[in-house]
Amino acid sequence: MADKIKITQIRSTIGRPAKHGRIIRSLGLRKMNHTVEHTADPVIMGQVKKVSHLVKVEEV
Repeated sequence: MADKIKITQIRSTIGRPAKHGRIIRSLGLRKMNHTVEHTADPVIMGQVKKVSHLVKVEEV
């Protein structure tokens, strides 16, 4: 697992459970195609796993 990961939102949270929207916001994503960088710690990876169908993850 890399030290840093790049997370990009590729799908909308409209029509998804509210919990998914809260996870996307907690990752720092604001809108479609917005990208953020995080360290690949277990907390972040757990959040990414929950919304993996809404985001794209790349190792930096």
